[in-house]
Amino acid sequence: MDADRLGAERAAAQAQIEALTREFDAIVAASQASNADDEHDPEGATIAFERQQVAALLDQARRRLADVDAAVTAVEAGTYGRCESCGRPIAPERLDARPTARTCITCAT
Repeated sequence: MDADRLGAERAAAQAQIEALTREFDAIVAASQASNADDEHDPEGATIAFERQQVAALLDQARRRLADVDAAVTAVEAGTYGRCESCGRPIAPERLDARPTARTCITCAT
């Protein structure tokens, strides 16, 4: 695996986390600055929904970063490209499509 590609994946994940964190903080700050009542204000449901949507995307981005870090660790250990379940090689096409794949197609299904 090209370490540069994993480095780029890591940088992209970190940038996404930073952007989503700023967005989440802005939503929270905006809701605190207004007197919107989430429970009784029709706009309140929208604020709560946006906050939860961004929080879910942030969790997903953090998992992506953890997957990239695990792939980097596997490269360093010499185990990258081996299925964690059966130990067989992961197809290069799968790694091209999903560089952080931990299992082969057979074990993934």
